[in-house]
Amino acid sequence: MATADLSKQPDQVSAMFDEVARHYDRTNGFLSMGNSALWRHAVVRAIDPQPGERILDIAAGTGTSSAVLARSGARVVAADFSQGMIDVGRTRNPHIEFVQADAMDLPFDDNEFDVVTISFGLRNIKDPRKALAEMYRVLKPGGRLLICEFSTPPAAVVRTGYNAYMRYVMPAVVGATSSNPEAYTYLATSISDWPDQAILSQWIRGAGFTRVGHRNLTAGIVALHRGRKPIASE
Repeated sequence: MATADLSKQPDQVSAMFDEVARHYDRTNGFLSMGNSALWRHAVVRAIDPQPGERILDIAAGTGTSSAVLARSGARVVAADFSQGMIDVGRTRNPHIEFVQADAMDLPFDDNEFDVVTISFGLRNIKDPRKALAEMYRVLKPGGRLLICEFSTPPAAVVRTGYNAYMRYVMPAVVGATSSNPEAYTYLATSISDWPDQAILSQWIRGAGFTRVGHRNLTAGIVALHRGRKPIASE
């Protein structure tokens, strides 16, 4: 079974997600205790997709979020590095355009999208700041960035409970529901090693985005980060 290490080598990460693709959405539902649907809804509300807008959904997996965004009439491109995820996604969501893509070297033109979004994928990229620069490049001036990612609960009592869940409860759930439990060991470690809200906001500003901010979900276990690609006159 493929398990990526924390060096986040792209071929290892891709192989790991290839193996878990079939049951990925089901396992996530169990692990999040149903919150994954609420987080997805929060992402869609924050993006506020409009008919005719062109949206790039990076690390789209099987296209669950892409399909929700497309219901607005937006033209959604679901990009993922894992061919296994894409294969499952094309079967489940045949109306969505899927593209195999490396987030650090996106196969799109400059200024192509009205919105770029990524949910629970930025921390799995070897160089997330390079990926943020690519997101900036492919956005139109005035375009919107929305990142949904695991984060650091600001309250100590929540952090303690969350860490206990990750250490003791998550392995049991994964063992019962995942086709590759070892992969989720990597995922748990990647969550605990991920920087907090303030540092990610600094990275987003460093890529050139303005109007940067974040909103905590589920007591800060997850955070929505937003930014805009400035218009030249701003």
